[in-house]
Amino acid sequence: MEAESEPYVRLATMRQLHQAVADLNRARSLADTLQAVADGIVTGLGYELGCVNLVRPDGDLVVAAFAGNSAAEALITGRVGSRESWERRLSMGEPWDELRFIPHTDGWVLLDDDVPQWHTDGPEPRFEDEWHPLDRLYAPMYASGGGMDLLGVLSVDRPRNGRRPGAWGREALQMYASQAAIAISNARLRANMQRALVRLEREQQALRASEESFRQAFEYAPSGMAIAEMGGDQHGRLLRTNDALCRLMGRPASVLRRYSFADLVHPEDIGTLLRTSAEGGRAELRLGRRDGTYLWVSLRNSVVADTADGPRFLLTHVEDIEERKRNELNLAHRASHDALTGLPNSAELRSRLSARLCERPHSVAASAASSASTAIEALDAAYGDTGPSPAHGYRADGLEGDAAPDGGPYDHHVHTVAPHEERDDGSKGLAVLFCDLDGFKSINDRFGHHTGDAVLIEVARRLTTCVRDGDTVARLGGDEFVVLADGLAAADAADLAVRLRNAIIPPIRVDGRAVRVGASFGIGWAECGMTVEEVLSSADQRMYVEKRSRSKVHRRAG
Repeated sequence: MEAESEPYVRLATMRQLHQAVADLNRARSLADTLQAVADGIVTGLGYELGCVNLVRPDGDLVVAAFAGNSAAEALITGRVGSRESWERRLSMGEPWDELRFIPHTDGWVLLDDDVPQWHTDGPEPRFEDEWHPLDRLYAPMYASGGGMDLLGVLSVDRPRNGRRPGAWGREALQMYASQAAIAISNARLRANMQRALVRLEREQQALRASEESFRQAFEYAPSGMAIAEMGGDQHGRLLRTNDALCRLMGRPASVLRRYSFADLVHPEDIGTLLRTSAEGGRAELRLGRRDGTYLWVSLRNSVVADTADGPRFLLTHVEDIEERKRNELNLAHRASHDALTGLPNSAELRSRLSARLCERPHSVAASAASSASTAIEALDAAYGDTGPSPAHGYRADGLEGDAAPDGGPYDHHVHTVAPHEERDDGSKGLAVLFCDLDGFKSINDRFGHHTGDAVLIEVARRLTTCVRDGDTVARLGGDEFVVLADGLAAADAADLAVRLRNAIIPPIRVDGRAVRVGASFGIGWAECGMTVEEVLSSADQRMYVEKRSRSKVHRRAG
C-alpha cells in the first residue's frame, strides 16, 4: 500500500519540474535555451550531470550544452558524434517507454565509438537498482508535429539518490524531454522570426527581399501564426493566418478572417486576453475550434510595420499547449489524490478545509460587522436616506460576510459556524465526519494487502455514492476516511453518519470471498477561529468516544 508521504514527494518533484520548464520559457535565445535545458536536468530532475546533444543539419549530433561538471563541459562541449553511432545506442538501449537505458553490463562495447562521453570511476553497485558509473540513460527529443523527426538527445548521469530512476522519475524525465524539444523548436522559430523582423526594418531597397523571407517564415512555421489589425474599430481582426493555425482551429483561412481572437476565446478567458499587452504580450488561454471544442494555446504577440511610417499590425504566434496542460492537470490530480482509491488525500483535505476557515472567531467578526453596519446606517440617516440599508457585512442570502483586514466589512468570506448540538435552533454548518473502519486490520493480517486494498477501494466507492455533489470524501490514511458535508444541522449530520455506516456494513466480495467491516464515526464541526488540525482532532476524538461506547460485536455489526 502506498506510503502516505509519497504525494508530498511527487508534489515537490512536480514543483521542481514546473520551475525547470518555466526557466526554458524565459530563455531569450537558442543558446540560452540549450543551456537552460542542461541546467534543468541538474536542478529540476535530480541528476548530477546533464548533456544536450543537438542534431546538426548534416545529421550528426553535437554536444550543444553541458551542466554539472565544469571540467567535463570544457572537454566535450562542441564535439560531434556520428548519427550512425547514436542510432546504434538508441536501438540497443532497453526501452523505458520513450527513454533508452543501457546498463553497464552491455555498454562496454560503446567505450571506443565516436560519441563524446564522460564518466567517473566509482564502486561496484551493492544493490540491484543502484546506479553504476558506466550506466547510460538517454531521452530522445523529437520535433513537434507528431512525427519521429529526431531533434536531439538528452543524456543524464549519476542520480543524486544513487538509484536507477523509478516509474515516477522516468515519467518526469520523459515529460521534460518533450518540453525541452518544444522549447528548442520555439527558440529556433523565434530566432527566425526576429531575423525576419529585422529585415523588415531595413532600407526601402531591401524591403521586397525582407517581405519574402517573412512570408516564408510565416507560411511554413510549424506553429500557428496570425496577422491582425492594430488600433481603430477593427482592432484585433484577423487579416492573415498560416496553414498551421487553420489546421489547429479546424477552420479555413477565409472563415478565420471574419473573426478576432476575442470572438474565439473561451468566455472564462476573455479577461486574460484583455490583460495581455499588445506588444510583447503573452497569455495562455482556450480558443474555440470549429467542432465546438476548446483548445489550450499560448499566444505571443509582436508588433510589425508595413513600412517605416506605415500602419502597424499585430503578429501573433499560437502554440498548441493542450498536451502540456493535460499533463499538468494529471500531475496536479496525482499529487492531491490517493493513488489507491482516487479520493482526495490528506493534503487536499486539509487544503479544502483550510479554505473555509479564517483566524478570527465568528463572534469577533459579527461584532465588527455590526459596528460597521451601525455607522453606515447613521450616515444614511444624516443624508436623509431612511430606506433599508444594503447588507454591509452580510450576504444577500443571509450568510454573514467577513470584515476586511482593516475592520471594514467588505470581504466576501462567509464565516463557518457550528450549529447547536443540544437544541435545534435552525442553524447549519460544515460537518466533519471522521470514519475509522472496524475489523479492517484483521482482514489485512489474515488475507493480505491485496484483499485489504480491495476493501478500501469498495468502501471509498460506497462512501462517495452516499454523499451529495459538492461534499468531500477523503482518505486520511490507512483505514481512516473523512467526509466534509456543508449546510447540515446536527440531526442531519447524525443521519448522514448512520447512512454511511449502513452503506459500509454489507459484505464485500474479493476473489470469491466475502469479507465484512464495520465503521465508527465521530462528528465534528468546522468553525472559524479553529485550525484545521483542531477540527480534525475534535472529530477524531469523538470517533474514539463513539467506538469505545459500543461493544466489539456491535461495532462489527455496524
